[in-house]
Amino acid sequence: MSVRAVWLLGLEKGETSVKLSRRYPTVEKRARIFNGESYMEVPEDKIFLNALLAELGMTDLDKNFVEHRDGCCRINRTSIYEVAIGDGVLWPVLVLTQNAILYACLPLVEQSLTPHPSLMSLRGISPAFALLTGLMAFLHMGQRNESEIATKMAQLPAMLMHACPLGTPTATDFGLMQTLSGSLVPQNAISSAQAQKQPAWKPGVYKGKPQVNVCVTEQITSMQYDKKDVIDVWQEYGTVTCKCDLEGIMPTVTVSLNLPINGSPLQDILVHPCVSAVDSTILTFNSVDDMDDSLFNGPYKFPFTPPLDVFKLCCYTSQVPIPPILGSYQMKEEEQLVKIAVNLKLHESVKNGFEYCEAHIPFFNRGPIAHAECKVSHGQLEVSREKSLLIWVIGQKFPKSLEVSLTGVVMFPAKHSMQPTDPFCTGLTAYVKLYFRIPDYTLTGCYVDQHSVQVYSSAKPRIITSKELLSSEYYIWNSKVSVATIKEETAAFQRDSDSRSLIVIDKAFLFWAIRKLWESFLLLKLQSFSKIISFGFHSIPFITILLYNFTKLKDA
Repeated sequence: MSVRAVWLLGLEKGETSVKLSRRYPTVEKRARIFNGESYMEVPEDKIFLNALLAELGMTDLDKNFVEHRDGCCRINRTSIYEVAIGDGVLWPVLVLTQNAILYACLPLVEQSLTPHPSLMSLRGISPAFALLTGLMAFLHMGQRNESEIATKMAQLPAMLMHACPLGTPTATDFGLMQTLSGSLVPQNAISSAQAQKQPAWKPGVYKGKPQVNVCVTEQITSMQYDKKDVIDVWQEYGTVTCKCDLEGIMPTVTVSLNLPINGSPLQDILVHPCVSAVDSTILTFNSVDDMDDSLFNGPYKFPFTPPLDVFKLCCYTSQVPIPPILGSYQMKEEEQLVKIAVNLKLHESVKNGFEYCEAHIPFFNRGPIAHAECKVSHGQLEVSREKSLLIWVIGQKFPKSLEVSLTGVVMFPAKHSMQPTDPFCTGLTAYVKLYFRIPDYTLTGCYVDQHSVQVYSSAKPRIITSKELLSSEYYIWNSKVSVATIKEETAAFQRDSDSRSLIVIDKAFLFWAIRKLWESFLLLKLQSFSKIISFGFHSIPFITILLYNFTKLKDA
């Protein structure tokens, strides 16, 4: 459903000219692969203009009878033409005419062109027709004086980048696009000599109140067993999300991540492709190699040219010394009775201010809850009988002791439908899952100072920074399960990655592979979007082999 090229050809006062020409090299490469030996390269604009006028019979030299064009054996397909270019033909060329302007488009055909496939089977015809009719409606709506048409013609290149990015039509109502997204389209005609070149990955330009929003989000995963012979594991990782509403085609922003003196250093840093330069030393710190990275506590500076939408500026991990909430869970079963005891303790170094904090206690393979008698030291308890779930709403703060507890007895019917079920959580294998969010806080202490954000743009923007800590796959397992059961079921837990999203894996090989890929990426010194795309495609075989070997390593 892509197009290889779009043309607007003028026929005013007996003179012909190319008013607009747009080609899509990435679609052209696909056409070369799909069409095979029947592929015909898109010619230069002047050659195409002359050949199209000859095909339409609009030139003085070709007004006489031409057999391949005017013969009775030729089937005339409305608006679809076969344009002869040298010894070959360009097909299917969609052509529409309105007010001395020819609107032409060459859709992508995803198969061989010999013999010509049926037009009904070509998916690109309808989007191409919608694109041309949208252009026609936009140029000639309202008044039709020459100055207005010239102004709209100057706006078309930017609008076409937004409506047909990389050759795929996504929006064809150009008039509505101009009304609803006027900030993305220049309102005045700007000469190509004065206009700054706009990259293909940025189809529009923002026009409005300038603002830069930067948010540091850290997530903590944890698996706690409350056993001396089983090691608890946790992992902290963060992302820096940006939304930059800035005028201009290529504004530049520099964001600095800062750490306190005793903060945990950032590791395994990966940056967005829009980052123009980064200190190579910060990319070498990882969680695999035994190196002393505690001497570098920032700031981590990232200069970049932002895209229009929200994007992740960088991702990182960090080895925090302890999870924010330590817990223990004990569950015993006696026929249809289950006795539970949950204890949670907030670490003293963690901010005691939550947006929400809940502990979910599910019961699988036992049927719906018949009765529950539970007591909580803080917060309130909700019982979902059909889902066999206890929801302990702790609230926005822990008490002064920073410890809370829940004890009780849960009863189930003797006969039940075994809903909900879980093949992993059988017998005493059970867990408590925590959900919480702490605004204006991060475990590493990482933050962005709004005064350190540097913006090189025509207007001074408003800078908004924030940070937060979220729980992600935060489990506390029943400590009454034997160690052998834990090891056996954890191995099954690793093999069945679709049943749970938290898997304890040997991450050394994974991070080593990512680091090697990243080092190769830096060596290429990519400076354009096309090279980035090329790098991604050429990395596919290596990534495939990498994942295959990693799977074999895990199975071994």
